[in-house]
Amino acid sequence: MSYRKTLKLVCGFAGGSAVLVLAAAAADSRGYFGELRGEAASRWSRFTVLQAAQPAWTPAIHTPTPAGHAWDFNWDKREPSALINGKKTNTPAAEDPSSEQDNSKPKATRNILLIRHSQYNLSGTVDKERILTPLGREQAEFTGKRLAALGLKYDVMIHSSMARATETANIISKHLSGVDLLSCDLLREGAPIEPVPPVTHWKPDAVYHEDGARIEAAFRRYIHRADPKQKEDSYEIIVCHANVIRYFVCRALQFPPEGWLRMGLNNGSITWLTIRPSGRVALRTLGDAGFMPPDKLTRT
Repeated sequence: MSYRKTLKLVCGFAGGSAVLVLAAAAADSRGYFGELRGEAASRWSRFTVLQAAQPAWTPAIHTPTPAGHAWDFNWDKREPSALINGKKTNTPAAEDPSSEQDNSKPKATRNILLIRHSQYNLSGTVDKERILTPLGREQAEFTGKRLAALGLKYDVMIHSSMARATETANIISKHLSGVDLLSCDLLREGAPIEPVPPVTHWKPDAVYHEDGARIEAAFRRYIHRADPKQKEDSYEIIVCHANVIRYFVCRALQFPPEGWLRMGLNNGSITWLTIRPSGRVALRTLGDAGFMPPDKLTRT
């Protein structure tokens, strides 16, 4: 066999099964192939040298290392052990202190469905003129039907006080009878934090300073684990805006909040957060709009 053919054979073994190559080399070193002479000995000598030149594979090299900070289980300041240790109690000395901690542990899971408002009139100069377009109203109907089809027992629907969010919520509510509607100014659209990479269409010194505090306050009010008194899992709907939703997702998942602008959300889409009693958070859907026909999708 020529040197070129030998090299081709060894490379093929290395790419397909390094184990076979190692086994053959070990067998040869122990004389299992018999004593080789002349051209055969030279051939196996070249084989052994080429095999030894192959880099060794170790799992550590191919295992990604964790990045970022460890998960903060007290991210919502409702961790039971932190609440017990951080306040004075009148518990009698004879009483088991662990019982108070057990009573303060959440038992239920909160499901928060964040809905982005439908398409609206971009030419409006003031908020009351930025009402939904005919397509936007149609999108809200699709969203309402989708939420109804999920068959969940919704506890409440909270919406931003801006016209486009209010109108979207009112249309959705027609499909969800018996669900209370509440308006909240904290959920109004804004620029939560200066994004990375940066953009030029907002002024950080003014807008981020004002909007960021308000949107963070909305996050603290609505995104947290269940109260210990809550017995059953809950399903709450929040109809608001893309910037608010994206910021909520980053904060809830403990991702860098300045990455909020890297996500895109369609009008009328559904983003679903689940918050467990332990404080663990899961993102079940992000900007789901698959229930709408393709020609009805917009992102304005």
